[in-house]
Amino acid sequence: MDAQYYPGDMNRAKEQEFLRLKQRQMSVMEYAVKFKELSRFAPNQVTIEEMRIYHFEQGLKGPIK
Repeated sequence: MDAQYYPGDMNRAKEQEFLRLKQRQMSVMEYAVKFKELSRFAPNQVTIEEMRIYHFEQGLKGPIK
C-alpha cells in the first residue's frame, strides 16, 4: 500500500489511525506489522529514528513497555 495513491481524506484518516494505534489485543508482532503499515501515512511522525521508537513504545501494553 503506497500512501501517494490514496485520496487526501483517506491519507489523513490513516495518519490519525497511526497516531491512535495501541497494541490492545494484538500480539507484539501484529502490532509491529500494523505500525509499519500505518507509518507510511505519517512520514513526518517517523522520520527520526527516536521518534519512530517513541511512537512504537507508546502503543505497547503497560508491562511490555
